[in-house]
Amino acid sequence: MSETFVAVQKNGDGDIVKFKTSSGNVLSYEEALLAVNNGAVLGANVFKGKDGEMYIRGNADGDPTNNLDRLPTFS
Repeated sequence: MSETFVAVQKNGDGDIVKFKTSSGNVLSYEEALLAVNNGAVLGANVFKGKDGEMYIRGNADGDPTNNLDRLPTFS
């Protein structure tokens, strides 16, 4: 069963470091990368940045309100 990201946790620089899924699971960034790659999380994809690192971004759907950076935060 696939999930979606519903909230994020950010570090002091504003970078996303953890994700909360629709079932309440909390994933580190690395765990979230694996989950998106494995198809366990919908609405996001993994891409390779200019620095060679892998990153998660929300699927483009024309709705800026569901961008990962705009999701509610949790602590």
